[in-house]
Amino acid sequence: MTSYRGRLAPSPTGLLHIGHARTFWIAAERSRENQGTLIFRNEDLDAQRCRPEFVTAMYEDLRWLGVSWQEGPDVGGLFAPYSQSERRHFYLKAWRELRDGGFIYPCGCSRKDVAESAGAPHENADNQDDEPVYSGRCRRRSDATSFDAPAGVNWRFRVPDGEKIEFTDKNLGQQSFTAGRDFGDFLVWRRDDVPAYQLAVVVDDAAMQITEVVRGSDLLKSTARQILLCRALNLAIRDFYHCELVRDEAGVRLAKRHDALSVRRLREQGKRPSELFRDASR
Repeated sequence: MTSYRGRLAPSPTGLLHIGHARTFWIAAERSRENQGTLIFRNEDLDAQRCRPEFVTAMYEDLRWLGVSWQEGPDVGGLFAPYSQSERRHFYLKAWRELRDGGFIYPCGCSRKDVAESAGAPHENADNQDDEPVYSGRCRRRSDATSFDAPAGVNWRFRVPDGEKIEFTDKNLGQQSFTAGRDFGDFLVWRRDDVPAYQLAVVVDDAAMQITEVVRGSDLLKSTARQILLCRALNLAIRDFYHCELVRDEAGVRLAKRHDALSVRRLREQGKRPSELFRDASR
């Protein structure tokens, strides 16, 4: 792949805030500077939290910001469908490859079990990572190939304990995470039959021929996980550009619960796009 392909990958679980706005604006600028193609991917896998009205709001708010894309659910493209809820067959194919290759195993531990075995808070407020280091309780299970489908149990990727996963981020420089210490065996499929974030984005970025992933720095550790998945699935590793986080007045990173700082609310207050980016840079 020689031409630049970037992507916007919001989840319609709430209104976009100015932190999202800055990240997506940077993604659009990097695509423009590289005379590339920008892809909009609707990451709507979580049916319980995703809502159609937020999809519409994402389109409207991003276009108001001056962000445009050449491929996506609303404009089509060679790699459709561009909504993750319609791409299940891609994820199932990857799950089977990982199962047959011995990279994943079924796990009967609940989220509560995992949190209690970790024994302490695993991340600070700046990190979106919601997986504590797994204890390995189910790691010796050898019945993976007896499952014809992933539903009913969690599926975890068996990380190479002690191996340093290193990459050079195009914004933040050299990064290094140690498997088994900084992160443990991570989820690739949930017991409620939903592909996990790590697997879905790796599969989609490869299928859509993304060359560079632009996202927030709270997902740096996820990059290490995704590199392992790419290796297991024999996929090319993307370039990565992680943006610094935008914080509120208390120094806490923005989240979708910050409704007052959503792009929609700021639009209603008469703000202009240039003002949002100025505020986000403070």
